[in-house]
Amino acid sequence: MKTYLLVAVTLLFWSSSFAGLRQGIDFYGAGHFVLLRFLTASAVFLIFACFKRIHLPKKEDVWKLAGLGWLGITTYHIGLTFGEKVVPAGASALIVAAVPAFTAFLSYFLFKEKLNAFGWSGIFIGFIGVAIISVGNENGLAFTGHAVLILIAAIATTFFFIYQKPFFTRYNAIELTAYFTWFGTIPMLVFLPGFFETVSTAPVSITLSGIYLGVLPSAIAYITWSVALSHAPASLITSTLYIEPFIAIIIAWFWIGEAPTLLVWMGGFLTIIGVIMVNAYGKVKPAVTERKAG
Repeated sequence: MKTYLLVAVTLLFWSSSFAGLRQGIDFYGAGHFVLLRFLTASAVFLIFACFKRIHLPKKEDVWKLAGLGWLGITTYHIGLTFGEKVVPAGASALIVAAVPAFTAFLSYFLFKEKLNAFGWSGIFIGFIGVAIISVGNENGLAFTGHAVLILIAAIATTFFFIYQKPFFTRYNAIELTAYFTWFGTIPMLVFLPGFFETVSTAPVSITLSGIYLGVLPSAIAYITWSVALSHAPASLITSTLYIEPFIAIIIAWFWIGEAPTLLVWMGGFLTIIGVIMVNAYGKVKPAVTERKAG
């Protein structure tokens, strides 16, 4: 229950980021806004390091951690942010919804994390649910060339989720998230020209949205996600991402008054059923060997 509570907190923060992301892109532009977001997240971990020691990574792990930061932070967030300039939210959600399926397949081949028939059925039902949500969303379902950026982002974050798991035996979740954030922010400095001029002219509300994205969805939520991922198979935990588009639409309903359609409710119901199937019944239990008497 502790693991799924952490997942719930993560999904709530990640789902709440879509409104702020869209608002920020319109004024800042994709490059400056993603830089604002992760400069803020990097500052959060620097402040944390001042009060509680964050150990330096081992020399042999530096490039591996840097590569994961570039995959899960740089590639994912730049691809998603620039892609959502053009791709509607429904289509974006459908593309990113491939992450649980990618993760289940790769986890099976790389780490032998097995799902049974219920698990694979849940993966399929969850994807169908996201597809229905995407079609039922008011923003429509139109794919453009920018969709490739979101697909690259989805593939990058899949490898990020899987390959960070071995590091949980050597580093805690806060340390890992700090390393990934710092390494992932460095390539974003390419967007630094004109950044401070944009910040000085931006409305305070939009800048605060970027800071919010940096503190909660980018820093805190990645920590809670890492802790959850360290306690359960990646294929089970990432299956919960199917619920994210549905939560995002519900938040938008209360925040900006965009009421969900009937298709969205139907799709949300299917995604929840799919996630329950994967997490409650989908894991292959290890065989129990009986000891012979005598």
